[in-house]
Amino acid sequence: MQTDHLEPTRLPDRLRATQRLLFVAKHAKWTGGLHPEDGNHAVYHRETREILEGLGMPLLVADRYEALFERPDADFVFPLLNRGGFFNSEMLLPLLCNRLGLPYVGASPIVRGLSDDKHLTKLEAAARGVPTARWTLFRRGAPVDVSGCPPARRWVVKPNNSSASWGLRDAHDRNELARAVAEVHALDHDALVEPFIEGSDVEVPLITLRGAPAMLPMMIFEQADPGHLRTYQEKRDLVDRSQKYSLKLFDDAAMAARLIDYTARMADVFRPFDYGRFEFRVDFATGEIRLLEVNLNCNLWSEKVFGRAAVAAGFTQAELIETIVAESMIRQLVGFARKDAA
Repeated sequence: MQTDHLEPTRLPDRLRATQRLLFVAKHAKWTGGLHPEDGNHAVYHRETREILEGLGMPLLVADRYEALFERPDADFVFPLLNRGGFFNSEMLLPLLCNRLGLPYVGASPIVRGLSDDKHLTKLEAAARGVPTARWTLFRRGAPVDVSGCPPARRWVVKPNNSSASWGLRDAHDRNELARAVAEVHALDHDALVEPFIEGSDVEVPLITLRGAPAMLPMMIFEQADPGHLRTYQEKRDLVDRSQKYSLKLFDDAAMAARLIDYTARMADVFRPFDYGRFEFRVDFATGEIRLLEVNLNCNLWSEKVFGRAAVAAGFTQAELIETIVAESMIRQLVGFARKDAA
């Protein structure tokens, strides 16, 4: 896995001249600032659309799944409508593309589902010797007995399929734990329970370069209080979190070597995936590292992990987006040789 001397991939002129790109995202047509509910996610979608407009190929823009119910006037799809407001919505856009025979950025539907299901991701980690917290899964509609959860002074309870800490809760006794599981089920989601781990989250962003996974510089959400539970509102900039944690480059060489090893093991599970973020909880007091989750087709906004890591690697935000699109097109389009990308 390449970790240094990264160079952007340019979209070859042949593809730029012949391909029509469809961008699908919830806020693909957004023109304002923070969204009242989705916060900076709307700004991120607007920024991505504006960069795609500058690629020099015809661009179609849609903000609904219906854009792919019938074949659109496009040759390639950049799907970012990941959270559609219903269970397992992560897989619908790639499924619709498959139905129409349209190539698209990102992993296949079954692989997207594998990463979106935190329980299944943790099973993959355990099978590859990648440490992860002990956990218990409660599928919605199945019996719930929290007495079987690993003992802990504090548990984290979250939707098994979610992003940006949406629906996250914690519990300090088993009565609270049972109530939190019921609340997540009431959101129409399965519930994942694991002991709370003090520390900070280290993010390992991967892109594809020359057809293989490559790692952008690692970032850390350094917490002022290692016991703080980051919320959806904080991650979407809907509340002030400046005194709670900050995003910085991760520079612990010894831990970085272990993280690279763990990430390489996990990346092989999902290839080809074009881009994704591998998230670990690091406890600096004990030196322990545990995989939290894998986010394919994750947030690429310039002010978040990917954008900041890309700058540290020498990429502009536009070069980051172009690289992801170009590598995905080169990988999939029949009759196009990789040497033509030079």
